[in-house]
Amino acid sequence: MNFVSTRNDKEVVTASQGILKGLANNSGLYVPEEIPRLDVSIEDLSKMSYQDVAYHVMKLYFTDFTEEELRHCINSAYDSKFDTEEIAPLVSCDKAYFLELFHGATIAFKDMALSILPHLMITSARKNNVENDIVILTATSGDTGKAALAGFANVEGTKIVVFYPNGGVSRIQELQMITTKGDNTKVVGIDGNFDEAQTGVKKMFADSELNERIGKMGYQFSSANSINIGRLIPQVAYYVYSYAKLVENGEISNGDLINVCVPTGNFGNILAAYYAKNMGIPIAKLICASNENKVLYDFFKTGVYDKNREFVLTNSPSMDILISSNLERLIHLCAGKDAAKNVELMNDLAESGKYEITDEMRSKLDDFYGDFATEEETAKTIKELYDKTGYIIDTHTAVAKCVYDKYVEKTGDTTKTVIASTASPFKFTRAVMSAIDSKYDSWDDFDLVDELSKLGNVEIPNAIKEIRDANILHDNKCSVDGMEEAVTSFLK
Repeated sequence: MNFVSTRNDKEVVTASQGILKGLANNSGLYVPEEIPRLDVSIEDLSKMSYQDVAYHVMKLYFTDFTEEELRHCINSAYDSKFDTEEIAPLVSCDKAYFLELFHGATIAFKDMALSILPHLMITSARKNNVENDIVILTATSGDTGKAALAGFANVEGTKIVVFYPNGGVSRIQELQMITTKGDNTKVVGIDGNFDEAQTGVKKMFADSELNERIGKMGYQFSSANSINIGRLIPQVAYYVYSYAKLVENGEISNGDLINVCVPTGNFGNILAAYYAKNMGIPIAKLICASNENKVLYDFFKTGVYDKNREFVLTNSPSMDILISSNLERLIHLCAGKDAAKNVELMNDLAESGKYEITDEMRSKLDDFYGDFATEEETAKTIKELYDKTGYIIDTHTAVAKCVYDKYVEKTGDTTKTVIASTASPFKFTRAVMSAIDSKYDSWDDFDLVDELSKLGNVEIPNAIKEIRDANILHDNKCSVDGMEEAVTSFLK
């Protein structure tokens, strides 16, 4: 299995080369030449641990890794860092199944991939005789940053620089990042939004003069964002696992169709579900849930992707995105893997902020359904689910639950559905608790943590306990134009 750039079908790399490089030339993204079919039965998968399911998914993509190498990466990632033995539990609640992807070190779904990426990257470096230290450049809308920092902190041969929108993440998210230890870490708040941070990172990857300069210093850039195939492919595993668990638990019969509903920002998480479907998992609809930054909802409705709109700061900040980078991988597929057509569309996006796909391409998006939830609807969903069941979900998961309820109401489709629960409610305590009762509006952040634990009858995660009294170690700020200087001064 090789990987090809979405913007140049002549640029072909092995899995390990793609993981190391992160972003292809000309800002292209690496995609598998073909999406492979699973070579083990659902029945066999249903009896496996999460680690074994992950192996049987990843081995089909990362074919230049030996079994020993890949199993070492998987077992090093999915270990006691997770607070549940099954890694990604399925919780049946209110006629849906919540796939809890937040039991890792930073209590968000990004842990599912970012706990393995450093191991994949170091193994890839050895395979390709890389002598330079790897510098991870990452833009975050809240969760990727801390998960990447947790994965790469003090990993020999690496450095990591994380940019986040100053004032555009929750206080808990910010504290998780700016209290990070590790001599090889740097966290910078930028005076801009996530899209500007992400664009700034992509520019540094594409700057040949900068890359040559840092190469002479003994470094090379790589990415921990979901544009890296070392991030994307591990996410496919948990959709395969969730289907196998539903079969094992007798909730469905092997072969029954399910729907999957994903709160979506950068499009990587729902793209992983699309890959799982194309590998043979019986998924019918992929329900793409947006918040008030509903650029994806509008795209699926009209075929026009248009980022020219007001950027809304919401209580689901990891979805506050107007440029969904991973959508390019789906566009490339819909264009029949025509790199030239994809480049034309991406150039339109860069130049005018919008592009329109053809009717033929739109016909290939029938697997997807898009809708969105307002801030008011998101809060109402949290409260109603808690009042009805006692189960507390975070703001991002609430966007998905709200959109799922709208989907059922509009279509009458009651196919059993897995909702990707992408973050712990402890990560967004203020918004969650205010949704449950306005009396909490004036409470202190950590008093809210204690109250949430009591209300939900859930233990406070270690990730929250750790930051309660932690020292702030990163107080760096810069303008969007100052991002390159922030990186080079750190490397010097």
